Amino acid sequence: MGHSDFKYEELDTTRESRTGFPEVVFCEGKKDEYLVGIYKKLLEKDGKVFGTRASISQYEVVKKSIPEAEYDEVSRILKVVSADNHKKKDDGTFIAVCTGGTADIPVAEEAAQTAEYFGARVERIYDVGVSGIHRVLSKQSILQDACCVIAVAGMEGALASVIGGLVRNPVIAVPTSIGYGASFGGMSALLTMINSCANGITVVNIDNGYGAGYVATQIYRLASGNESA
Repeated sequence: MGHSDFKYEELDTTRESRTGFPEVVFCEGKKDEYLVGIYKKLLEKDGKVFGTRASISQYEVVKKSIPEAEYDEVSRILKVVSADNHKKKDDGTFIAVCTGGTADIPVAEEAAQTAEYFGARVERIYDVGVSGIHRVLSKQSILQDACCVIAVAGMEGALASVIGGLVRNPVIAVPTSIGYGASFGGMSALLTMINSCANGITVVNIDNGYGAGYVATQIYRLASGNESA
């Protein structure tokens, strides 16, 4: 019934046919031998694999078995891509990914690279936090043109509310764990975003760039009229 049995994993081999998106690997915490086995099986089936929260040591282990594996140290994404992943249809539709500060970029890159892997076009707008409000205001035109905006911010997390008041399109808010003591590892930003008075904002979990990129791609596909991007 679409399952491949391992001693340590049961892979969902029919997920893409059901949902339009293949299974993605959460690498953090997995034993090396398990991770290699999962990557090999998914690569054999799909010709590509995408994993999040990987370490450099995990990349080195996977690369020994799969030489074409690629790793991005900023986003911690470990992937094996097919030729099709480098082809992007440009019909003018795009996702805007914004950060409050440069410290939020690792989470933003997880979101951006997730969307790109799934076939979306992404525009990055980094370091436009509300402490210099003119920065995000100067980007209003490109934000309006996006099919949706991913707003990534730590500290008090006000960026999503500001963007939500500037654009007509959906905003996906991503709280990050960046901040001093009373930010409580991202709880401050999370609560700000959940309690935003701006309309059209959806909030994902703390540091969950992948989740934001996934939802943004669903919106992108609807906006572009291409269900598989």
